[in-house]
Amino acid sequence: MHDAVIIGAGHNGLTCAYYLARKGLKVAILEAGPVVGGAAVTDEFLPGFRNSAASYTVSLLNPKVIADMQLERHGLKVVLRKTDNFLPGHGDYLLSGRGGLTRKEIARHSKADAAGYDRYIADLDVVVRLLKKWLLQAPPNVGTKLSALPKLLGLGRDMAGLSLEETRIVHDFALRSASELLDRYFESDIVKALFAFDGIVGNFASPHSSGTAYVLLHHLFGEAAGVPGAWGHAIGGMGSITQAMAKACREAGVDILLNTPVEEVIVTNGRAAGVVADGKAWRATSVVAGVNPRLLFDRLVPGGAVDAKVAARMAGWKCESATFRMNVALSELPRFTVLPKRGNHLTAGIIMAPSMAYMHRAYLDAETHGWSKQPVIEMLIPSTLDPSLAPKGKHVASLFCQHFRYDLGPGRSWDDEREKAADTVIATVEAHAPGFAKSVIGRQIHSPLDLERRFGLIGGDIFHGKMGLDQLFSARPMLGAADYRMPLKGLYLCGSGAHPGGGVTGAPGHNAARAVLADRRFWKRR
Repeated sequence: MHDAVIIGAGHNGLTCAYYLARKGLKVAILEAGPVVGGAAVTDEFLPGFRNSAASYTVSLLNPKVIADMQLERHGLKVVLRKTDNFLPGHGDYLLSGRGGLTRKEIARHSKADAAGYDRYIADLDVVVRLLKKWLLQAPPNVGTKLSALPKLLGLGRDMAGLSLEETRIVHDFALRSASELLDRYFESDIVKALFAFDGIVGNFASPHSSGTAYVLLHHLFGEAAGVPGAWGHAIGGMGSITQAMAKACREAGVDILLNTPVEEVIVTNGRAAGVVADGKAWRATSVVAGVNPRLLFDRLVPGGAVDAKVAARMAGWKCESATFRMNVALSELPRFTVLPKRGNHLTAGIIMAPSMAYMHRAYLDAETHGWSKQPVIEMLIPSTLDPSLAPKGKHVASLFCQHFRYDLGPGRSWDDEREKAADTVIATVEAHAPGFAKSVIGRQIHSPLDLERRFGLIGGDIFHGKMGLDQLFSARPMLGAADYRMPLKGLYLCGSGAHPGGGVTGAPGHNAARAVLADRRFWKRR
């Protein structure tokens, strides 16, 4: 008998387990796969070539989680990109980075945009400060009457502390499209594209779609190696994060069982009382799920265990990030037409989407034809920062691509089209860096269907559910269940389908553990 059983050894499941075990609970994590990590794992996809398989870069991992779990002591090392981003355009390029590089580069394109950038950063700071207050706490649990009152009062105090103009800024970032917002600050297409990209990462949307301003914002509240807003690389790939987490968990006494897929949540007297995994019953006072909410309620919670209206809502939980993920092994570094020399720009996130109009066309193409023939691509070459990932003189690159729909329509399958789509991705990079295609000596492909099959990412959704206005904050995963307590007593949600949402943050795991511990204290008092 365990105090808590956790479904899935992804980074949030590991985080939750650690915090529970640190308080003396007997905890077991049951993981279907052969390694811990969920989508934060490192693969050797070609002999001698290793890379992060799905999630691929570090910024949003919460500093408190890093410190509390002592991840650096357990082997985690994060290095910063030498240049944050490189956006090759039509005959020119744009770089961004620390030390004034972003502003200097923007001024090279437009003096007016440099002044706009100053206003943009000042307004961002207003919203990011507010967001950070709520990352490590549950949002108001709307619909639960008096229990929501303290949170609502707290949110009210935070909002009351803002001026009228600051309140307007928060409103705009929360509700508007990325294009509406960016048009206020900038005039250059390439400058707008640099920032608009964050609004469609893992988001099947055009930059003109309402709510993309928030998704843009969601990617800006992190830090790497102690530098706010920076992006970095975990030495050894993203698997080094979850391997360090697993070491912290085992040191705290957590039992981690691999190759142990959970088949069903055990429900006794209207309460989650454990799980069935690999044909064996694992009894526990609390069951904590690190999986997509739709997977949890459609496949693991027995029929009839929750109200029919709840089951219907979770069946309609929207999951589609339209993401296609590749790794490639390279015989040499690419040379971009607009910046052919080797340099720090090759350590950056290389964004191949030179304008918001390009991003919009990619969205429309996927909406009409299933996947974009001119996709939006972010390429990272982590071996420029971490030579352990490839043989000497060789390299690995991550290719994160939008927009590729999970459902291709009648008579079509990703099993038939994945290679053709991968060829299109390579050709798109080739157009910016001639010779790239010839340098590819091996590749690993994860279509949206592959992401679902391997990582349990329903609909291929990397965020465990769309980060739309109707699936955020108090509505994540549904009104009345935003405090990590699901509509089945004893069942909790600790994955990215809970607040604050997707990305390798550890925040949902941290917050879910607090809910479990608070409930245990309550019942002990009773």
